[in-house]
Amino acid sequence: MSTEPIASASKSGSSDSADADQAADKPIDKGQDGHAPAGQERGVAGRFTGRRVVLVTGLAGAGRSSALKCLEDLGYEAVDNLPLALAPHLLSGLSAATGNDASPTGGRPIAIGIDARTRDFTAQAASDLVAQLRNDQWLDATLIFMDCDDEILRRRFTETRRRHPVAPEGSVLEGIRRERRLIAPLRLLADLVIDTSDQAVSDLKRLLTGRFALDRQSGIIISVVSFSFRRGLPREADLVFDVRFLDNPHYDPVLRPLTGEDEPVGARIVADPAFEPFFSALTALLLPLLPGYEREGKSYLTVAIGCTGGRHRSVFVARRVAEWLRLRGREVSLAHRDMERG
Repeated sequence: MSTEPIASASKSGSSDSADADQAADKPIDKGQDGHAPAGQERGVAGRFTGRRVVLVTGLAGAGRSSALKCLEDLGYEAVDNLPLALAPHLLSGLSAATGNDASPTGGRPIAIGIDARTRDFTAQAASDLVAQLRNDQWLDATLIFMDCDDEILRRRFTETRRRHPVAPEGSVLEGIRRERRLIAPLRLLADLVIDTSDQAVSDLKRLLTGRFALDRQSGIIISVVSFSFRRGLPREADLVFDVRFLDNPHYDPVLRPLTGEDEPVGARIVADPAFEPFFSALTALLLPLLPGYEREGKSYLTVAIGCTGGRHRSVFVARRVAEWLRLRGREVSLAHRDMERG
């Protein structure tokens, strides 16, 4: 799964596939280049909040259409493959609108999908559109870039027997690499990069809901995820805790078929003398971090708890962390990435 800080607006990077993949490890929140980060659009610190406009772009097969559908389910008006030449006319109507439902500070927000298949698309034209939206005082614009590993994209196109839109007569991998080079400038401009390489649609919906739900209250949204180190770190993780030092129920034949959600497994882990000192230290670390992140404008935090198989220790500790956070009034989602595969 993939659930998404950059210190400044200055950008550096390469447009080739390897560098782009390496930079895709997390979603990115920007907040110091003159436009509000996602989740901060609701008047934080007295800041003016305009009509929300979310541009969704990225690689074909990486989940752009799914992201637009999720935003539509959240109440956004979704427009896909809008010719770039028409976008200013649509958006000028939003920014100049008056009255109740059409006022720039109210009314229905809009999500627009653009990619290399969009008529008259060029990276420069798309970049100019992003700049125009960010400079419009009546709009609160966010750019989402959907990314994915090349090999997983290739597999998705092969399984669905679809031709790649950028290389309809060539190989899928050639099309992926060509498109990545073509839209690399937009990735560097993005407020939020979502890597869907190991992400289900339900994970994407949870991430977008946490950041873009229209009725959510101010404050940081926290996601706690358990995982298996054998299957790699969650790409969206902001904080990672390793619990492989705890007593492993996997080696008990009675406990092995169970998971960290079962009481006997939890009792075994809690009985480990190392558990309580570790859990106390973990919660003592989180306690001052959360208000600090909120002061800096971070809207979403993913805490990842890992063990060897992702089935026993990490599941139990993740559940305990989520319960601890909820008892302190925090909005928390809990997911077990590898529990059924461990």
